[in-house]
Amino acid sequence: MHELLGRLRQLAGRWVRGTAALVLLQGALAGTALAQDVTIKLHHFLPPVSPFHTDFVIPWTDKISKESGGRIKFQIFPSMQMGGTPPQLYDQAKDGVADIIWTVSGYTAGRFPAFEVFELPFLANSGPGASRALWEYVQVNKLQQSEFKDVRVLAVHTHDEPHFHMIGKPIKTLADLKGLKVRAATRVTNKVLAALGAIPVGMPVTQVSDALSKGVIDGAVLPWEIVPSVKAHELVKFHSEIDAKSSWLYSAVFVLAMNPAKYASLPDDLKKVIDANSGAETSAWLGKVFDDSAARGRKKAVERGNTFNTIPLAELQNWQKATQTVTDDWIKDLDKRGMNGKALYDSARQLLSKFDTPK
Repeated sequence: MHELLGRLRQLAGRWVRGTAALVLLQGALAGTALAQDVTIKLHHFLPPVSPFHTDFVIPWTDKISKESGGRIKFQIFPSMQMGGTPPQLYDQAKDGVADIIWTVSGYTAGRFPAFEVFELPFLANSGPGASRALWEYVQVNKLQQSEFKDVRVLAVHTHDEPHFHMIGKPIKTLADLKGLKVRAATRVTNKVLAALGAIPVGMPVTQVSDALSKGVIDGAVLPWEIVPSVKAHELVKFHSEIDAKSSWLYSAVFVLAMNPAKYASLPDDLKKVIDANSGAETSAWLGKVFDDSAARGRKKAVERGNTFNTIPLAELQNWQKATQTVTDDWIKDLDKRGMNGKALYDSARQLLSKFDTPK
């Protein structure tokens, strides 16, 4: 009897140890599965045919997935497929609705006042150079800890040079803009247009096609990169381009941002993959994507037989004088907010002189 009980105890002990080992093995396998299956939701407002999507989002996410050994996967939602509007994208990253977003910071007017300095008239000269300068500006002035404290900034950048795309007539001089309703993206670009005599109409780029087709606006100021995506070349007849020897009329600024909690949830090795694909080089890459796609966008308008003209450098000197008040008012506004507007403006100019070669 005692031998039988001893034998039963041995069998029971083996079963318990085997069960415990199985549980540990299952836990280890589950942990491995979780580590290999990090899914990141990326949300932006442009269509999947846009150069931003095809030339940056796809190769960038593929690169991250490859460098993570397939452990990071992406779900990409272009054209606001996750819902909301472009001005709401930043809060979607902040609140964790999306894991990564890309948007124009100026779509929420006045929310990022120090960041918008790069929108001021006649500063930028190229997408890559201005974007690299913009990244350094964010670091030097600690905007990650102030204006962008609710997200993790992965990259910042500008678009390519903007030009006028008009329905009824070309723009050759300041007088031609007087009284025309022209779309602009942000509060700074609205002020630029007002200083030039136009009637600014602020709206996200996703609304431009509808506004042009219904005659809500007489034209729009857009970089060539975006023109085919919103079919502007099909809805206007005239394209008035800023002289290539001039600095840009303005530049909208963009942010690629990640939800902080999502980033914090990643294991250290995957954080390093995200970090390696963020920063100055990624910002410059984005700027280059926009610059490189400008010729393709312009070609679409040429193929339509639209009319082109160049606003010469001599005329643009008058525009610079007319828009100086925009810069002066921006500096005063920053001072009223308790910031040193002149110091921020000088910081931007110094970094642009370092990274963005004047023409």
